[in-house]
Amino acid sequence: MKKTLAVVLSCVLLLVLAACGQSKSGDSASGSGVTETGVAPSEELVIKATNYAFDQKEYHLKKGVPVKITLENDEGNHGVLIPGLELQLDGKNKSAVVTPEKAGTFEMACSVFCGAGHSGMIAKVIVE
Repeated sequence: MKKTLAVVLSCVLLLVLAACGQSKSGDSASGSGVTETGVAPSEELVIKATNYAFDQKEYHLKKGVPVKITLENDEGNHGVLIPGLELQLDGKNKSAVVTPEKAGTFEMACSVFCGAGHSGMIAKVIVE
């Protein structure tokens, strides 16, 4: 009985320590606007995610213009995956700066399994 209690308390302590060690900051370079890529974004796009839906069906970007893309989870736990732009955002990496180099329409999907409606959580990113 005492061994079981000690194991359970040890596991709980490990979980608490792991949770306390996570960083909450999603931005880099001390708020200077320049990211680890060395590019200052000219525009900003905020993608808001709720259970089984993004806030828009289409997002528009300009070719060759650096844009900071930020994910906000308004409801539930979600991520963003845009393979055509080599971008993946989630709870740990909430923003990134990308510079779309080719025009086109790119599929965007939720990258974190969020429940029964997960497969329908898609949108398009249109680079003009």
